[in-house]
Amino acid sequence: MIVVPDTAIIVQFAVAVVVLAVTPGPDMTLFVGRALSEGRAAGLACFFGASTGILIHTIMVVVGLSALIVASPSAFLALKIVGAGYLIWLAVQAIRQGSAFSPVKKAGQGRTLFANWVKGVGINLMNPKIILFYMTFLPQFVSASDPQAPGKLMFLGLMSILVAFPVVLPMIIAADGFAALLSKSPKVTRIVDWLFAGVFSAFAVKILMTQTK
Repeated sequence: MIVVPDTAIIVQFAVAVVVLAVTPGPDMTLFVGRALSEGRAAGLACFFGASTGILIHTIMVVVGLSALIVASPSAFLALKIVGAGYLIWLAVQAIRQGSAFSPVKKAGQGRTLFANWVKGVGINLMNPKIILFYMTFLPQFVSASDPQAPGKLMFLGLMSILVAFPVVLPMIIAADGFAALLSKSPKVTRIVDWLFAGVFSAFAVKILMTQTK
């Protein structure tokens, strides 16, 4: 059963999802690249495929964490601490290595919308970094002692898709302009990198401080 978390948690999570959505990376490269080469519908199909992958990841996390909470709340607590460390690592990587965004505009044989959807699913399900991210990121927003944790995790997973859609949609629609902006303005991508690093460092510090109480 889906359970709605507190408003403060929803706001914090929404901020994190927006930052993730605007951060150039493999997913964004796929969406914008397909929109450039095959049209907006192809880009949207890839996005919906990636969203399907996120939903699958969420279900896997909910099922796995539910079992972990029942079996060992202390293990769940340890996972959250590891997750905080992983968020800090992501922040450092964003600053050190920057964004990975390289859409290619080229003419080619158009794929079906289903094929693009499958590609979007695959880019999520076959990326171990995304698996690790969801396994360590979602638990930051629930309590190990909360009996409604599984329902809240499911809500947050679905929410991540809904929040990302209005952010990603304009980028796909205006693929040419968006790609040109990031390609010609390195400062813009660096600002996004630092924003990403700042937000996730804050979440990491927050969870670490909470666990030391």
